[in-house]
Amino acid sequence: MADRSDQGSDAGKSNEMTGAEAMVRMLQAHGVKHIFGLCGDTTLPLYDALYQLDHGITHLLTRDERHAAYMADAYARVTGRVGVCEGPSGGGATYILPGLVEANESSVPVLAITSDVATTSRGRYPLTELDQVSLFRPLTKWNATLDQASRVPAMVRAAFRAMTTGRPGSAHLAFPFDTQKAAVDPDEIWADPRHATYPAQPSAVDPAAIEEAADLLLSAKRAVAICGGGIVMADGMAALGRLAAMLDLPVATTVSGQGAIAETDERAVGVVGSNGAVPSTRAVVDEADLVLFISCRAGSVTTERWRSPKVGTKIIHIDSDPDVIGANYPTDVALVGDARLALEALVAAVAARENRTSFDGRIRAAAAWEGKLAAFRPLAESVETPIRPERVIAALQQVLDDDAIICADPGTPCPYFSAHYRWRQAGRNFITNRAHGALGYALGASLGAHTGRPSVKTVAVMGDGSFGMSVGELETAVRYKMPITFITLSNSVFGWIKAGQRSGFGARFHNVDFTRTDHAAVASAYGLKSWRVESPDDLLPVLKQAVESGEPNLVDIITQPLDEAAAPVSEWVA
Repeated sequence: MADRSDQGSDAGKSNEMTGAEAMVRMLQAHGVKHIFGLCGDTTLPLYDALYQLDHGITHLLTRDERHAAYMADAYARVTGRVGVCEGPSGGGATYILPGLVEANESSVPVLAITSDVATTSRGRYPLTELDQVSLFRPLTKWNATLDQASRVPAMVRAAFRAMTTGRPGSAHLAFPFDTQKAAVDPDEIWADPRHATYPAQPSAVDPAAIEEAADLLLSAKRAVAICGGGIVMADGMAALGRLAAMLDLPVATTVSGQGAIAETDERAVGVVGSNGAVPSTRAVVDEADLVLFISCRAGSVTTERWRSPKVGTKIIHIDSDPDVIGANYPTDVALVGDARLALEALVAAVAARENRTSFDGRIRAAAAWEGKLAAFRPLAESVETPIRPERVIAALQQVLDDDAIICADPGTPCPYFSAHYRWRQAGRNFITNRAHGALGYALGASLGAHTGRPSVKTVAVMGDGSFGMSVGELETAVRYKMPITFITLSNSVFGWIKAGQRSGFGARFHNVDFTRTDHAAVASAYGLKSWRVESPDDLLPVLKQAVESGEPNLVDIITQPLDEAAAPVSEWVA
């Protein structure tokens, strides 16, 4: 099973393998093909096992543990498989944590393996000692330390089972140095193939609740569906499309839910909520007498701080996590289970009834887009300098294929792409970190997305604040020859905060501006082909050249500051 040709005294008996080798074999058994990580002293046995064994796993060396986790996150989103990252003890464990927090809150299965000091050194003040289990416990779905080598296979199985079943989430394994070198029985190496992908073993909804939901839905006059990211994860897009067509039901999405329906679909409303909505899309929700939440937590952004939908609106809520349902709105019908299975059952229940209704979804969606485009078009065609962000969106829409992946950072990129980039097919093509919104996500995420789906074009869009937090990973893209196009929307400011200071604090700007960086020059120093764009006339030809170049490249676009722009963020507009 394992190659143990030169294990020496660390391996024990000839029919045993080391803990590090067992870890590699368990990852292999779960179908892992890629690991993102960064080396450290306490990880030496694991790296040696990766070097010596024939396992079919590619390890990608990153420049930072945080971005290793972001790569694993985006990789999991585009492949439907568990993303795996690793890092050393001490600082490596603290650096990798932000990516696990984002993945866990976004229901994305990411496994972090952080090596640790030897169990025999604990409490003796060894370098990099840290209580990893206590650190990760409140921020991951599942978390353990592998203090006994004999338990390595079972604990890895438990981690994959926890990550992929129920509401998916992240997991962490602390891997002490001595455990990596201790003996493991090879007969314990096996995996349940159902836990290699997610959502695994999805749960169906109570049939009685489905019938109740169908009755309530068909009694409404102006219903709307609001969809979160769980529909895409559960591959429920086709079932959603059938329900929308049967009832002419308008379908809106959260930012994370983009991809639940093609936004060119005649019943697609687009994004609703404070980040990406406009008055015409908001009206579709405010006028509804029933809202069908699907894999959506109805949090502060989606509901504009629980003001839309309005109090008294009838609610049907589908979610695999029962804690989500009823947390923010009185819920008339709760459907606890997998989004795809719930929608398929609801379609069947509606189809069996004679009293079908029509919710005028095509008319209401068309009105929403007309209102949005009326404001967007003049800005997208503007010849002003600095360049309008809307013009960047329109240019990318022209040069990218329908299957392209865009990873967008918070700050300047997210609201513009959420509101105005019109996704022409269903599926996971837009990736942004909506759970905690940390800057610096998109660059690393784009590397993970490209690794998971290398046949399509991947673009990372970031503000210059995010660029400064992630620039080192440009070297990783060059080293692995990833033909990603990186775009910086350069305006020399932490724009989201400055916009808040302008709208809510009397334009009292404090410590939000910084000096301009020549991002194109920095990218060139890392070995990327790069451009700097200041004129709107140059934007389209440069982006076309970048997208078609076939090599890593960066386009630095001098753009209008976010606080001076017409960003689709309701609190600023108000």
